[in-house]
Amino acid sequence: QVQLVESGGGLVQAGGSLRLSCAASGRTFSTYSMGWFRQAPGKDREFVAAFDYNGGNTYYADSVKGRFTISRDTAKNTVYLQMNSLRPEDTAVYYCEADRINDHLAIRNNGLYDYWGQGTQVTVSS
Repeated sequence: QVQLVESGGGLVQAGGSLRLSCAASGRTFSTYSMGWFRQAPGKDREFVAAFDYNGGNTYYADSVKGRFTISRDTAKNTVYLQMNSLRPEDTAVYYCEADRINDHLAIRNNGLYDYWGQGTQVTVSS
């Protein structure tokens, strides 16, 4: 079992930055791939970024590439999402998710993750 708690969301103006954190507890953190997903009102949850446990590779949605960075601090059992140059369309609830996924396509599929947190709201004003 893995428990995930997100934090760091808030209200920011367009062009600003936020850093989201996801604290994990339970089973060995380093053996799980970690993903960030987001869900805007009336829309499906979509992939944002992920970090695979096997090779430490990172993956990004095209919409955030070059602006967002996912990282992991194994000693703190925490995953971060640094978000720069935020846009109003980045407004959503952001979820941290975990599972033992080791495929570069599957890691983008929200339906394959077994663990997720309660989410943290990010609102970007224009």
